[in-house]
Amino acid sequence: MVSNVECVTELLHYYRDTTQMKHKLVREDFYIWEPKDSGYRSVHLVYAFNSDKKDTYNDLKIEIQLRSQLQHAWATAVETVGTFSQQALKSSLGEEGWLRFFALMSSALALREGTPLVPGTPTDPEDLIDELRDHASQLQVIDRLSAYGAALQHVEEQMKPRAKHTFLLELNVNERVLRVNPYADASKAARDYSVAERRTESDPAIDVVLVSADSIASLKRAYPNYFLDTTAFLESVEEAIQGAYVYV
Repeated sequence: MVSNVECVTELLHYYRDTTQMKHKLVREDFYIWEPKDSGYRSVHLVYAFNSDKKDTYNDLKIEIQLRSQLQHAWATAVETVGTFSQQALKSSLGEEGWLRFFALMSSALALREGTPLVPGTPTDPEDLIDELRDHASQLQVIDRLSAYGAALQHVEEQMKPRAKHTFLLELNVNERVLRVNPYADASKAARDYSVAERRTESDPAIDVVLVSADSIASLKRAYPNYFLDTTAFLESVEEAIQGAYVYV
């Protein structure tokens, strides 16, 4: 992860043209300049491992991903919403509203970074921001992501007792209230989750999620600068819906 797209380009040239690697470059994916429909943007360099001393791992594939800070913040937000809403958003599976929001937000960031828009999103910047604003409002994106960040901090504080590996989170977005119940008994956690889900299913402002400590730890391992990235992403969403990127 580097500060901007220009630095990604410099780093890409360094890997491709300057370094004297023994490993063989077998594939390049330029998702910054050819973004996926989901909004994912990054550069992937796939190498086949090669050692002239020990051939045990020769031809094992290694992927290097290069992206800007904003692109990384977007990916962090996708992971976070996917974890807490129990949707495979990273694999383009889940609620259409969230999938569309992230595609639109990626295009808004592309406006800011001067890169191609995501396929299927409005090409007119004002139309893009109008649709983004609607989705952000309907999904209560800013409140939800802020609350997810608070949930992570709260859960992390309660992860110290080794016996408690499961947490039932009940988030009321309108009231900005988060309840966290830790469980040592996964079966009881699942039963309580079913009860809470039925109790709140008619209220779209309440999210009930069963999260394992392992999934939180995995999220933090994959995105060690999670809290910084979430702040950056939320700031970017607020700037975008206010129209700051329309005339960049």
